[in-house]
Amino acid sequence: MPVTYQLLRGLPLTRVLASSLLPCQHQSQLASVSHQRASRWSSDMWLSQQQSRSYQTASVLCSYILTPPQVNSILKANEYSFKVPEFDGKNVSSVMGFESNQLPANAPIEDRRSAATCLQTRGMLLGVFDGHAGCACAQALSERLFYYIAVSLLPHDTLCELEAAVEAGRALSPILQWHKHPNDYFSREAQNLYFNSLRTYWQELIDLTSPGEVPDTREALLSAFKRLDQDISLEAQVGTVCGFKPHPVKVGDSNAYLHYWVLRVAFSGATACVAHIDGSDLFIANAGDARAVLGVQEEDGSFSALTLSNDHSAQNEEEVARIRGEHPPSERKTVIRQDRLLGLLMPFRAFGDVKFKWSIELQKRVLESGPDQLHENEHTKFIPPNYHTPPYLTATPEITYHKLRPQDRFLVIGSDGLWETLHRQEVVRIVGEYITGVHQDQPLKVGGYRVTLGQMQALLEERKARVSSAFEDQNSATHLMRHAVGNNEFGTVDHERLSKMLSLPEELARMYRDDITIIIAQFNPHVIGAQRQD
Repeated sequence: MPVTYQLLRGLPLTRVLASSLLPCQHQSQLASVSHQRASRWSSDMWLSQQQSRSYQTASVLCSYILTPPQVNSILKANEYSFKVPEFDGKNVSSVMGFESNQLPANAPIEDRRSAATCLQTRGMLLGVFDGHAGCACAQALSERLFYYIAVSLLPHDTLCELEAAVEAGRALSPILQWHKHPNDYFSREAQNLYFNSLRTYWQELIDLTSPGEVPDTREALLSAFKRLDQDISLEAQVGTVCGFKPHPVKVGDSNAYLHYWVLRVAFSGATACVAHIDGSDLFIANAGDARAVLGVQEEDGSFSALTLSNDHSAQNEEEVARIRGEHPPSERKTVIRQDRLLGLLMPFRAFGDVKFKWSIELQKRVLESGPDQLHENEHTKFIPPNYHTPPYLTATPEITYHKLRPQDRFLVIGSDGLWETLHRQEVVRIVGEYITGVHQDQPLKVGGYRVTLGQMQALLEERKARVSSAFEDQNSATHLMRHAVGNNEFGTVDHERLSKMLSLPEELARMYRDDITIIIAQFNPHVIGAQRQD
C-alpha cells in the first residue's frame, strides 16, 4: 500500500516499508500487471493495463509532507553495510567493504541485489539485478547467479571433490559467504531444483576440464551467465515434457507451485550487472542497462567517473548493429522500433523473457500446460509483433576488465533508476565527497534560471549547511539515494521535493521514478598499491 495511504491512516512507517518489500512469490498473482515497469515495456500497453485495473484503488493525488525522521526511516529501511575483517590489525584485502540500499517504486520492488565472498576461490562478488514484468526473474538471479559463477571459477580438482561429497552423502564445504540484508530472502520451495541444475552444470564442467586446469575469470563469468539463462528456459519447459495438467495452484501443493514459479521466472525478465573483485583485478559482467562506474580521485582531490559497462539499449550503436545483423534484412525496420526490441522491450540483453527467445510453437505448448494463474498474466497472452526469427534477446554478458590503481577509490553499481536521475559524474562527486569528507564546491550555478537575491542567499546558506549535514547518513548508498530522489534544479537536496517523491501513491510513484538499487564498494589504495608493485 502506498506511503500516503498508510500515513493518512495513521499506521507506523514499518508497515509502509514492509508493504513494498514483500517477496514476489507471496503476492497474490504474478499478475500484478499494474505494477509492471513502464520504462521497460511499451507505454501504450502499460497504460491500457493500468486503465483496466483502475477499479481496484482510488488514486490519491494529493502529496503529503513527511517529517525528516519519516524520510530517514524510509530511506534507511533497506540499507546494508559490510566491512571486510582485518587480520592482525591490518586490512589485507583490496576491498575495504561495501554499502548498499534499495528504494522501491514498484510494489513489490522488482530490483534485487546480491553480495558474497568466494570461499573456495578468491574474490568478492557484487551484483544488481533489475527486473521487469514482475520480480520473479530478478529474484532467481539474486539467489543463483553467484553460485554459477563460483562453480565456474573452481579448478577441476575441487569440482571433483564437490561431486564426490554429494555422491557419498557428505556435507558440502560452502563455496559462498553471503552478505544479505534481512529483507533479502531465498525462495525455499525451489532450492532442490536449483541445486540439481547447479550440480548438472558442475558435472559437465568436470567433463570439459582437465586435472590441474584453473579457469579463466572472463570465461567463467561468460559461461555462468549463459548457462543460468539456459537452465531458466529449460526448467520452464520441463512441466510440458512431464505432462503437467493445467490446474489452479493450491495451498500446500509444492509441485504445482514450483511449476508455476519456474514459469513466472522464465516469462518475466531481468538485467544483471556483476562485479568480481580479486586483489587488483576487477571484472564487470553486464547484460542490460544497469551500470558500473568507478570513482577515480584526481591529484587535486576531485573525483572523475570511469564507466566500466556499456548500456545494452537503443542508445548503443554497436548493440543496435549487433541485433540487426542477427536477423534478416527484411526485419531491419521492425526488429527495433521506437528504441525498443520489437517495439516492446527497452534492454537488449536480459535473462528470462522467453517471449523474446522461444518459438511461437514452444510458447503456446508451454502455456497450454501451465497453471491457470499464469493465464491471468497479461505478458503471457501476446506474441510480440513481427516475431519471425527468434531468439531476439540474449543474456550473454559484455565483460570488462580493469586493473585497479591506488587512485581508484570506489565502485558504484546501480540499476537504471539511479542513472536516470543523476549523471555519472555527479554520482562520483557525491560519493567521493561523502567518503573523504572534503567538499569540492564548484562556482554556484543556477542552470539558466533567473533567481532573485533572496533565492541566491538561500542557495548559499543551503550549501553552507550541507557540510554539517552530509554525515546524517551513515551509509554512502543511502546518501547517494537521498540525492537521486531529492535533488532540485540547483543540484542540492530539497527536503520538500524529497518528501513529496517518497509519499507518492504506488500507482503514481512509477510514473516519476524507477526502483533504485545501489551498491558502493570502497577500495584500499594502500593494498592495491602494494599489489601492483609486487
